[in-house]
Amino acid sequence: MSSTNDKPADDRVRDSKIREISVREGEHISVDDLPAPLGLGDQLIRFVLVGGVSAVVDFGIYQLLMHLFGVSYPVAKAISFVFGTLTAYALNRRYTFRAEPSWRKFAITMSVYGIMFIVQWGLATLVTKVLLDQDLSLWLATSIGFVIGQGVATITNFIVQRAFIFRS
Repeated sequence: MSSTNDKPADDRVRDSKIREISVREGEHISVDDLPAPLGLGDQLIRFVLVGGVSAVVDFGIYQLLMHLFGVSYPVAKAISFVFGTLTAYALNRRYTFRAEPSWRKFAITMSVYGIMFIVQWGLATLVTKVLLDQDLSLWLATSIGFVIGQGVATITNFIVQRAFIFRS
């Protein structure tokens, strides 16, 4: 005898007695209209694409703050991280994990990003300082530091978001 838990999550939702979901007052969508959850490969590809967009936002603001406004690299990194993080959350929630808006998931994700900020910022700052001490240019040192910190944070974020926050 098979239980309903043997079915994929999207089939359980479609087979449930709930046939319509209210999205706004007077507006409903059919359960059949909801997109099916993406597989690991598709999520990973989308996560990388979203990460690329978010990294461009983060890196662009980082460099602008330092070179146009004279902000120190640790402060510029902290500010740019906030913009990159908000971009990543919004796009990943909707595009990668196809999750509905949720203050709870937002709060959990921001907590994870807060921890990742410490890791990313710490690595980026440490690597930048070491490279500046080796007489690399500010642009090259901050770029390498950025990539190393971003890489560690990106891998960790995908694993945590897929396994715990946006699991389907």
